[in-house]
Amino acid sequence: MRQDGSTDNEVQLVEGEDYYLDHGLMVLTARYHLRRGYCCEQGCRHCPYSEVRTQNEQRDANRNEESK
Repeated sequence: MRQDGSTDNEVQLVEGEDYYLDHGLMVLTARYHLRRGYCCEQGCRHCPYSEVRTQNEQRDANRNEESK
């Protein structure tokens, strides 16, 4: 255990690099996903894996159209 209470298995997230807050929700960045090394298939906004990314872009485009 480290001085900050974390263990070797825990990943320390850095705000602005690994995530940011959007309306109180934590949004994980592509950097975080790439470091994790796999797609969780949950439709994450910044997923760097192409199939899911395409779905996210379509979802975001739909949301933008709805907000107009």
